[in-house]
Amino acid sequence: MTYECRDICFAYDGKHKVLDHFSYVFPRGVCVLKGFSGCGKTTLLKILAGYLKADSGTLLPPVNAYPRSREFRRAHVSYMFQGLNLLPLLSIEQNLNLCAEIALIPRKIHVERRERLLEELGLGGMGKRRAASLSLGQQQRAALARTLIKDSKILLFDEPTSGLDDKNTEIIKAKIAEAGRNAICIASSHDARLFEIADAIVEMGE
Repeated sequence: MTYECRDICFAYDGKHKVLDHFSYVFPRGVCVLKGFSGCGKTTLLKILAGYLKADSGTLLPPVNAYPRSREFRRAHVSYMFQGLNLLPLLSIEQNLNLCAEIALIPRKIHVERRERLLEELGLGGMGKRRAASLSLGQQQRAALARTLIKDSKILLFDEPTSGLDDKNTEIIKAKIAEAGRNAICIASSHDARLFEIADAIVEMGE
């Protein structure tokens, strides 16, 4: 199971080139994209997720679905945004339920999965709380739970430990490492603490 990039090029406004013939084969496990701000880490994640279209090049995902299709984004890929993107007025449970329902996961399955993830991420008993009432670390863990609830084979994380203390970072690292046993996990990060769980590190912008 791999996700292959072949000669991916992308430039914003057709001028500012951030990806120049990028090629890499991402296997199952945890891969960390490393590099300076603006080197193309987040851009690459968004292309892999199907949110952006590359100017040229080829994507070969591990599933029989076109990366820009709604079906690909709904069923095969999960993305943890740097800005978290939790709906602040909804509870943690509602945020996770909404994600699962959009992915058409049966309620019995996603409720059981939701409760397990919240417990494992130290959020057990907090499901009824609004996302806006949580601390940054709790929000980050809730966002990770939302990313994992679909049980996707492609998991993309944009700075998943940014601004977190060591305790919250260890919880998130452990869960991403666990997910990497059965999925392709690709994370962009400046955080050297995340490198410890990486099966591979890709230097961007060299």
